[in-house]
Amino acid sequence: MSNLFNEIKAHVEKHKPTIVLPEGTDERILEAAANLANDKVVTPILIGNVEEVQTKAKQNKIDLGTITILDPHNYDGMDEMVQSFVERRKGKETEETAREKLTDVNYFGTMLVHMDKADGLVSGAAHSTGDTVRPALQIIKTQPGIKRTSGVFVMVKDEHKFVFGDCAINIAPNSEELAEIAIATAETAKVFGLDPKVAMLSFSTKGSASSIETKKVSEATKLAQETRPDLVIDGEFQFDAAFVPAVAKKKAPDSPLQGEANVFIFPSLESGNLGYKIAQRLGGYDAIGPILQGLNKPVNDLSRGCNAADVYKLSLITAMQSINQKVTS
Repeated sequence: MSNLFNEIKAHVEKHKPTIVLPEGTDERILEAAANLANDKVVTPILIGNVEEVQTKAKQNKIDLGTITILDPHNYDGMDEMVQSFVERRKGKETEETAREKLTDVNYFGTMLVHMDKADGLVSGAAHSTGDTVRPALQIIKTQPGIKRTSGVFVMVKDEHKFVFGDCAINIAPNSEELAEIAIATAETAKVFGLDPKVAMLSFSTKGSASSIETKKVSEATKLAQETRPDLVIDGEFQFDAAFVPAVAKKKAPDSPLQGEANVFIFPSLESGNLGYKIAQRLGGYDAIGPILQGLNKPVNDLSRGCNAADVYKLSLITAMQSINQKVTS
């Protein structure tokens, strides 16, 4: 485990937040939950039919010890949860539809977070991003002043760490949305000990090309700078001008970034998804995420290609987010 995660682990284990893992019959989730419990870092809660979860654990020789397993079909607090869900949805759900929806493990788990019975949720090993994000948007909702959530990756290799966004949620953000993503990603970077230096990426550097796409990034940069003058945000930049000091001196000598950006904001989901996977597969970086930002409480989405170590790490990050949100709220 990298120094980054050792630092996060040391901080998290002082608080031991409770993290919900809704996919209780997935062997990767079970292995991660057992390791988290054994390491006494967080308190995991598994969701699923108790017998099925325990059988799956035995088949994979995983000792769940005293980990709590909650079954949405046999939950003592379901009446209270249904009432809370109906109130939260403000007329969009009846008691009957709420009861049906809450048998879904992601809706059930998200309600545990909303009702303060857990501090965060990690899902997505066996579900799509939409299955994880939809309940979060409907129940947890976005923070004041933030219109939409976004998804970032922390890219880690040896002592190097960077944050890439948005790589998971918004397909074609406009200037206003891109500015919002940049600010939220800068705040996420702080959680991981980075002093954020944010580069707004494009195929142009400071007007070297002109198109609808480059103007969008340029306008987003201005909006972000006006909204948060305390943050170092600049653009538009080609990646080399944001990352290589020698190139920055030639292409953007007056920029405060000076080729030392550590937070990269991609102009579209297409470029963000490609960018993080290239860094991961060709560059040998660990890609941790996607980490969802902008929500009132942390909910995070795994890749369906994840392994148990990825679940463990994202659970640590989710726990760290919950601690930080409580400190700043």
